[in-house]
Amino acid sequence: MRAARLIKMVLLLQARPSMTAGELARELEVSERTVARDVLSLSEAGVPVYADRGRAGGYRLIGGYRTRLTGLGRSEAEALFLSGVPTALREMGLADAASAARLKVSAALRPDLRDAASGAAQRFHLDAPGWYQEPEPPELLPAIADAVWDDRRITARYLRKDTEVERELEPYGLVLKAGVWYLAARVDGDYRVYRVDRFTAVEADEGSGAAAAVGATGATRAAATSDGRFSRDESFDLPAFWAERAAQFARSILREEVVLRLSARGVRQLPYVTERAAAREAIARAQAADGPDEQGRLTVTLAVESAEVAYAQLLSLGPEGEILAPGELRARMAAAARQTAALYA
Repeated sequence: MRAARLIKMVLLLQARPSMTAGELARELEVSERTVARDVLSLSEAGVPVYADRGRAGGYRLIGGYRTRLTGLGRSEAEALFLSGVPTALREMGLADAASAARLKVSAALRPDLRDAASGAAQRFHLDAPGWYQEPEPPELLPAIADAVWDDRRITARYLRKDTEVERELEPYGLVLKAGVWYLAARVDGDYRVYRVDRFTAVEADEGSGAAAAVGATGATRAAATSDGRFSRDESFDLPAFWAERAAQFARSILREEVVLRLSARGVRQLPYVTERAAAREAIARAQAADGPDEQGRLTVTLAVESAEVAYAQLLSLGPEGEILAPGELRARMAAAARQTAALYA
């Protein structure tokens, strides 16, 4: 355990010019005191770790030291090959590069680990799109992916409702969510999210007096430009940013409330028929407040997108859920129940 941690520390210091004790402690999931002891052990073993003193100080390797710890275990090799998402790589135009990288890694592995690539691929597969969907990758995705990889500004035109808008964007990252690609970009110092399939044209600033522009038809043209690349904010965390924005979006569309009484089975079913986080929050609030009544039914106040959406979702609860408010939705549910009963009379 400690040996693996020491190896990881060396690899971390190889990858970065300097790291503070706090940064190393977070990466290694230990205390700063343990980091200090590990640094001392590395120094005693001949690894040239130098400590810079002061507020801006930290630990670094001196003399261009590089470890020769290149061996991979089977589980590490399989995890490496598993980390790629073939469909996403193909849609971004990176399939050939990924294939070449896998071949190079395979060639560097010990003979008894050469089957790690096929072993992982035959045991785990990621199918990103939802059921009953056959999404086509956006035509401009490869051009946007190139700009993301190269930290290159783009001038993009995209559809906002029925209007085409042009913006200068600093493309920070791409997210594939349920088969749909999204771009996280900085605009005037603010981070925003765009659906890639709504872009109609993308012009990458090449930084050499000309910019390559790609339209939805695949045509290219040249335009004058100056500095091509933007300075990336290294504190930007794409997974954390996406999680926060996704949660904000989920909350923003839940603009109305429905009061319903649930059976014990209805309580278990509710998170599977409506927005899961909203359902769990509603159930938790109700259980903490009054709890179930004498018949074991729980009355919850549920945030929903609209009465129309709530009707479609909550209808699937059948007799396990009773709408109490609003009255219009309750009347509509009652009418649907009568019509259903008539069909089965």
